[in-house]
Amino acid sequence: MSDPTYPPLDTPKPVARDIWVVDGPVIRFYKLPFSTRATILRLENGDIWLHSPTRWSPELQGRIAALGPIRHLIAPNWIHYAHIADWQKALPQAQVWAAPGVAARAASHGVDIRIDHDLTQDAPPGWAGQIDQMIVEGSRVHHEAVFFHRASQTLILTDLIENFEPAKLPWWFRPLARLGGVSEPGAMPRDMRASFAGHRDRLRAQVQRMIGWAPERVILAHGRWYRENGAAELRRAFAWLLD
Repeated sequence: MSDPTYPPLDTPKPVARDIWVVDGPVIRFYKLPFSTRATILRLENGDIWLHSPTRWSPELQGRIAALGPIRHLIAPNWIHYAHIADWQKALPQAQVWAAPGVAARAASHGVDIRIDHDLTQDAPPGWAGQIDQMIVEGSRVHHEAVFFHRASQTLILTDLIENFEPAKLPWWFRPLARLGGVSEPGAMPRDMRASFAGHRDRLRAQVQRMIGWAPERVILAHGRWYRENGAAELRRAFAWLLD
């Protein structure tokens, strides 16, 4: 049976110094099976910054806490907040940082999340100089916070690029991924592209800024992430916009 996930699951896997990924179990989005992924950064003061947390468990919390105290929980867009409430319940002292749209979406779904800080175009003092950030704007519905970890030259995206490997998908999902534009080697979903209609110049400038960060790696929440040639992968994935 096809398995869209990336075992081993629920365990931090090193990417470079002070950065790890956690691959989580399958989630269902509009009944489609998605792999999902969290990113862990250890800040210079030793604090742990947890981006788009996957499913909480005491075992996973313990494995991450072994890397440092978990101080920051990041909800990077209006969809990727699903597990924040469970992590917040387990770690009430951790600060929750949320992108535009998260609070309204959570409230509309009856999810009780305490949002401590809004993510903005500028990195806060807690990680300024270590992690660059930007809110990608211009879509009618999708506002995503993207991050660049300077020390490891790693760009952290969530849904702006998805990269599903056909061999890991159920046979019936493969044509849907291809039609959606998210089959390997990966790109922005076609429905998301359409949501930027009338604001492509703004999106283009934001993508060019990401390329200007010169990432070596690009971590994605869904599908295979890019371990090398990150800036080139961005140029390829957004060729429809940049050409």
